[in-house]
Amino acid sequence: MNRFYAFLGSIVIAASVQADVYKYTAPDGSIYYTDEPKKGYKRIIRSKKKKGVKPASQYIRKNRQKYAPLIAKAAEKYKIDEKLLHAVIRTESAYNPTAVSSAGAVGLMQLMPATAKRYGVNNREDAKQNIDGGTRYLKDLLAMFDSNLKLAIASYNAGEGAVKKYNNKIPPYPETQNYVKQVLAFYRR
Repeated sequence: MNRFYAFLGSIVIAASVQADVYKYTAPDGSIYYTDEPKKGYKRIIRSKKKKGVKPASQYIRKNRQKYAPLIAKAAEKYKIDEKLLHAVIRTESAYNPTAVSSAGAVGLMQLMPATAKRYGVNNREDAKQNIDGGTRYLKDLLAMFDSNLKLAIASYNAGEGAVKKYNNKIPPYPETQNYVKQVLAFYRR
């Protein structure tokens, strides 16, 4: 399951956002979450709504704005498309700097311990370090795969070894295939 979706529930709790969360599983296995009831979606989190509490979508917008200057700076520093960084961050953590995956990835760009160490990130929850390290990693992946955006994105999710193992193709992992689709969808918006 895509890390963005896996963390949506924890983001809601961590941000003290109190709203119902609904889930939909598409026929292709893609999973979607929303804080607004829609046809075909099932409520998976019920919480009491409090006056003045913002829904998850507002939390994402607020944090997107908060971290936009750091993202812009990293994009300029490493000559990488700022929109791509936003797409990766939104998919990885929904702009939650304290997001933690079940695999041990941490922060806005969900850096694993080895990746953080490789790129000099001492505190993965520090937004500036996390964005800098994640951007450098993405830049290296783009170089490694001759600017092939899909392969770089797949590598960011599954690791460059997995992409190489499958002869420089997106690995046949549903999570990775959905991840690439989600990042590209956010990127093209």
